[in-house]
Amino acid sequence: MATIRPQLSRCVRQAVCRASNRPFSSSRQQLQLPVPIAHILDKGPADAEDVVINGFVRSIRNQKQRSFASIGDGSSLEPLQALLTPEQAQSLTAGTAVRLSGAWKPSPNPKAQSHELHVTGVDVIGAADPTTFPLQKKYQTPEYLRTIPHLRTRLPFNSTLLRFRSACIAEITLALSRDGYTQTHTPIITSSDCEGAGEVFNVGSTHKAPVGENDDGSFFRSPKYLTVSSQLHLEALAQSVGNVWTLSPTFRAEKSDTARHLSEFYMLEIEMSFVEDMNVVMDAAEKLIQCMTRPLLSSRVGREILASKDPNNPHPDEKRPENLRRRWEGILSGPWPRITYTEAIRLLQSSKRKFDHKPEWGSGLQAEHERYIADKVGVEGSPVFVTHYPRSIKPFYMLPAANNNDTAETVECFDLLLPEVCEVVGGSMREYRVEQLLVSMQSNGLIPPGPLSSISDEQLGELKWYVDLRRWGSVPHGGFGLGFDRLLGYLAGVQNIREIVPFPRWVGRCEC
Repeated sequence: MATIRPQLSRCVRQAVCRASNRPFSSSRQQLQLPVPIAHILDKGPADAEDVVINGFVRSIRNQKQRSFASIGDGSSLEPLQALLTPEQAQSLTAGTAVRLSGAWKPSPNPKAQSHELHVTGVDVIGAADPTTFPLQKKYQTPEYLRTIPHLRTRLPFNSTLLRFRSACIAEITLALSRDGYTQTHTPIITSSDCEGAGEVFNVGSTHKAPVGENDDGSFFRSPKYLTVSSQLHLEALAQSVGNVWTLSPTFRAEKSDTARHLSEFYMLEIEMSFVEDMNVVMDAAEKLIQCMTRPLLSSRVGREILASKDPNNPHPDEKRPENLRRRWEGILSGPWPRITYTEAIRLLQSSKRKFDHKPEWGSGLQAEHERYIADKVGVEGSPVFVTHYPRSIKPFYMLPAANNNDTAETVECFDLLLPEVCEVVGGSMREYRVEQLLVSMQSNGLIPPGPLSSISDEQLGELKWYVDLRRWGSVPHGGFGLGFDRLLGYLAGVQNIREIVPFPRWVGRCEC
C-alpha cells in the first residue's frame, strides 16, 4: 500500500530545513510584483534598459515621426511619459489598459519630466472604445462624474484622494496602536438609535415568518436599523480591553441635500475608560487630527494635493496651495482654543452680524453660527472646541456637568469646529451611574416614568444591555466621534463631501 505523505506548510518546511541545516527553497515560482509608476518617477528603475510598466492611457498625442502617451496607474498624480512610434500607438486610446516595455532615458525637456520611457514593446491588456469612453480630456461637471462613480476615480485627482485616504488611515492606525488603543469592529445592524434623532434606515428582508410572542415575523423578530454611531457598542468593549477605536460606516436617513451631508459616511470613534476629565478626551481628539495632518507637509500625497487642481471646480483657485497650507498649519498650531456653549452664545449675540437664525441659549448652533465662532475664536486658523451644551438638546447618555444649576443645566460634552467646515467632532463624558442613567432615560421618554425600582427588563427594551453596563463594574468614561470624510475633505480642499467619497450615497441617489 502506498504511503500518503501530508503536504507540509511553507513555515513548517522552513522550520524542518533549519533544524536539519538544509537550504530551503519554495516549490512555488517567485513572481515579481509590478513596480508602481510613482516609484519609477521618484527613484528610477532598477535596470534602465529593461523597464516594464502597467497602467492606463490618460492621453495620447500623435505626430508624424513619434507619439507621446501619458500613462498612469493611480500611484501618482503626474503621469509617466512614454515615447512610441506611430505604429506602436495605433491601438492606444484614452482609457486603454496597457503593459509597456522599453528603456528609461533622459528627456529632452527635463522641466516637464526628467526621464521618459522609450517603448520597444506594447501589450494592450484591455481596449477602450474612444467613441464611448466617458472620461474625455475636457472639463466634466461634478454632477456628471457622480453618475459614473465606478470610473471617476481614474481621474488623477480622485485617485490621489483615494491614496490620501489610505495614508491617513495608516497614520491613525499606527498612532493609536502606539498609544495602547485596541482597534475593534462594531456591528452595522443595531437594535437602537443611539442619537435618538429617529433618522435611521430600517433593515428588512423578504423573510416572513409567523407572528408570535416577541416575534413580529421579520428576519430578526423585531425592528432593526443601520447604525448611526458605534458609541454604545464601543462603551461595552472599552470595559473589556481599555481604550478602543473603530473606523466604521454609519448611516443617516436625513433628507438633506447639501455639500456637507451624506446618507452613508465613515466615523472614526474612540472610547476611553477610567477617564474622569473631559479635557483628556479633547486632548486625544486634537492629537489624532494633528497626527493625520502632520505628514502632509512632507509626504508625496501631501505635495500632490498642494499641486493638484480640483477637476470638479471649473474655476481653478490660484491661491489653493496657500490656503491649504494655511489650513494644515492652523491645525498643527496648538493648543486649540476652548470655550463653553454659553460663552459662544454671548459672542454671537454681541456680534453686529445679522444671522438667519437668531442665536439663543437652549437652541442648537447653526452652521452660520459655527463658522462665525471658528473664525473669531480660532487662533491663526486653528479649530475651536465648544463645550457644555444644554442638556435638553443632547442625547440621554451624556454626563451632567458638575457646575449645573436649576436654570442652566448643561452636560459634559464638546463639539470641535473647523473653519469653513463647521462641526467635525462630537464627544462627551458618559453617564456611568445606573440610577442617574435611568432618570435621564425617563426624561427623554425612552422608558416610562415612575419609581426606578419598578422598572422592568421589558420596559428597558433594546437598551437593557446598555443599562447592564452600569450595573456591573461601571467606570467613568468618555469618547468622541470624528466625521472622517468631512475632515478629509477639509484637508484636501474639496468643497463637496460627495467628491471625497468614492461611492457617495445621499437622498435620492445611490448610483451603483
